[in-house]
Amino acid sequence: MATDEDALRWRVEAACRAAWPVPGEVLLDGWVLRAAGGPSRRANSANPLHETAAMDEAFVAQVEAFYRERGRPAIFRIPDMAQGIDALLAARGYRIDAPTTTLFAALDELAQGDRAGALIEAALSERWLAARDAMSGSSPETARAYRATIGAITLPCGFASVRQGARIVALGFGVLQDDLLVVESVLTDPAERRRGHARACLAGLFGWAAGQGVRSAALQVMRENTAALALYRGLGFRHDLYGYHYRVRTA
Repeated sequence: MATDEDALRWRVEAACRAAWPVPGEVLLDGWVLRAAGGPSRRANSANPLHETAAMDEAFVAQVEAFYRERGRPAIFRIPDMAQGIDALLAARGYRIDAPTTTLFAALDELAQGDRAGALIEAALSERWLAARDAMSGSSPETARAYRATIGAITLPCGFASVRQGARIVALGFGVLQDDLLVVESVLTDPAERRRGHARACLAGLFGWAAGQGVRSAALQVMRENTAALALYRGLGFRHDLYGYHYRVRTA
């Protein structure tokens, strides 16, 4: 029987997917098949939409055919709520990759810090994008794919940046869906780390979201990223709502 926690997990999952949109998605038996191109697994994987999504051999074969026709490997993104397909994929030679956790908190439980330390802009700027490309070390292909994804967001957004003079030293953005803030792309210039810039970005986003009537926040971070996990837990993200991982074909 589904619980309130189950409903919250699926609601947050939908919001996180909306915060990272892919044009031209295809729906198939309770899944959304994403094929945006570029290296991002999030933008090029099959994602379940609810607990009754298909999880059988015939469905897997259809997904494989979909990606094969597009010249891409089939990748399945499996949240904890939909692990009924895991054993089937393992038997077909798919291995687990990139375990990730989804952290959740009520907005009033999060450390607010100095909200004035970050600039929050509603419009995406070339300056913000260029700083993000430089901090992430993106290849031209990755930068193009990222820009296509950000440009496809239709929900209200806040683009945060911390600046030293004319230079952006940290950034991130937040997307609002109903009363939930989804935090994405928090980055700090490697030369400026451990100076509280990421905390300032997040505090700015929390304050901005609170001003929009938002009551809770969520973000997703890879389990191996211990530094980011420590930052987020220190801010108050102590509820591991659910995890997910990818299933990719063994080379």
